[in-house]
Amino acid sequence: MVIDLDRWRVGMYTEQIKRWMEVQKRVRIYELGSLPPFLLVFGGRIAGVDHRWNQHGLGGDNYRGLCRDLHPGPVSLLHWSGKGKPWARLDRGRPCPLDALWSPYDLWRPTFDLE
Repeated sequence: MVIDLDRWRVGMYTEQIKRWMEVQKRVRIYELGSLPPFLLVFGGRIAGVDHRWNQHGLGGDNYRGLCRDLHPGPVSLLHWSGKGKPWARLDRGRPCPLDALWSPYDLWRPTFDLE
């Protein structure tokens, strides 16, 4: 997500998003993480970001947990959107092939063997 902070402040978008989050706390109106309040506030007044900037979907298929591949060509940001997070799959011993890209940044790796 790329945001023009001057327009963000003038539009008071933080307050609008917070209001939708308060509604969500009282009455469940959506199921999908943090994106719906933004969609409710911006209602289609957004522009897509080319996949070279955001390789999303590495969290896999939310229904069957399938692994996904990278888009062809260069990628700037790896985004494990979806339910499948690399740290959880690595901990369970059932990683997707691209989860290995996350492994070097995992701060919860034991530094010694407990056995």
